[in-house]
This record gives sequence, C-alpha cells and structure tokens, in this order.
Amino acid sequence: MRLTLYTDYALRTLLYLAVHTDRRVSIREVAQTYGISENHLVKIIHHLGRGGFVHTQRGRGGGLTLGRPPEEICVGDVVRHTEEDMALVSCMARNGGDGVACLLSGGCHLRGVLGNALEAFMSVLDKATLADLLQPYERRTLLEGKNPVPEP
Repeated sequence: MRLTLYTDYALRTLLYLAVHTDRRVSIREVAQTYGISENHLVKIIHHLGRGGFVHTQRGRGGGLTLGRPPEEICVGDVVRHTEEDMALVSCMARNGGDGVACLLSGGCHLRGVLGNALEAFMSVLDKATLADLLQPYERRTLLEGKNPVPEP
C-alpha cells in the first residue's frame, strides 16, 4: 500500500501547523518549508478545512491554524479523508473495480486477506494522533525551518 502525495502533503502540513500553534501560518511558508507547489497545497488545505482539520482565515493577518488540538487529530481520520481510493486491488473498489470480471470473484479469499491487511494498517493509524508524531526531532527540525525532506 502506498499513500498518495496528496495525503503525504496533508500530513506534513498538519505537522507543521501543530508545531506552530502560537501563530497563523501561510500557505507559502508551508510550501517553501517542504519544497512543494503552493497551487497544489491550496487544494489540499481547502480539503483539510472542509474536514475540520484546518481553520483558514483570509486577508491581512490571516493564515492557517489547526482545526483542533493535535491530540484530537487521528492520523487514520486524515488518511481516510484525503485518500480517494483505499482499495488494494480493483475488485475492492467502491465502483466495482476496473470493469474486468475476475474468475475468482465468487469465492475469492485473496480479497478477504487484503481487506484484513488494510484493516490492520488503518488500525495502527487510528491509534496515532498528530501529537504522537511530534517527537523532538520533528519539532526541532520544523521550528528551525530546515527542509525535513531528505534530498534524493
């Protein structure tokens, strides 16, 4: 399973906001810190705002803040909110997959095993809050303004 960049950027944004709870943060600041597109980040932040994860204030003195305390933001909830498709294989997709009938669809155990694996994955994420992710390294790195993304 691989999460989309959309979810990755959403989680990074929330981490950044969680470290800077003393002030409003600009989209530009987050984008520059992580080296990501401001235009793409605007869409992500809008989506996070609709989910109640982020508060946005426009205009002079505006910016971004967390929608609730880091201890109340469940990582699993963020992933569910930002991932459009959690299906591990096409037959698990909400819309019935890619339209290709599977020979095993009537009694397939693979789908059940993969469903259990996804459930276990999400169970781990459901036990973690944003506050849990903010260990000393993350706090220090984000407060110092260094790009926490390792160079390839």
